[in-house]
Amino acid sequence: MRGGGPQAGAVRVGTRLPPLEIEITRTLIVAGAIASRDYQDVHHDPESARRKGSPDIFMNILTTNGLVGRYVTDHFGPNAVLRKVAVRLGAPNRPGDTMVLTGTVEEADGETVTVGVVGSNGIGRHVTGTVTLTLPGWGAG
Repeated sequence: MRGGGPQAGAVRVGTRLPPLEIEITRTLIVAGAIASRDYQDVHHDPESARRKGSPDIFMNILTTNGLVGRYVTDHFGPNAVLRKVAVRLGAPNRPGDTMVLTGTVEEADGETVTVGVVGSNGIGRHVTGTVTLTLPGWGAG
């Protein structure tokens, strides 16, 4: 359903979004940190990350937030408008791993939809949260 989104009326509570696999590369981690102006050394300097107790650099929350938003808008299409993204981090995303995002429609009321999202990697759940969006022009279906 990427790009065009589901048909109006097809959004129902319990609908599962297809999973999205995202390779966690050093480039993704560093570029996300730079793009969000997060210059903490644990997001770009492996030796500094090790000195602070992490085996390697790890993804920042703003990059995760962006990936969660992308996941939902990729499914619902270019007219979807994010209204709220609320996430909680767990296991860190480190280079060489893959995060798999999954989602389920939790609420669907007219043009407003809330999706529960989970992102897991090789060591556990990286992110859990909800995304609330509006789908302009969609009625209750």
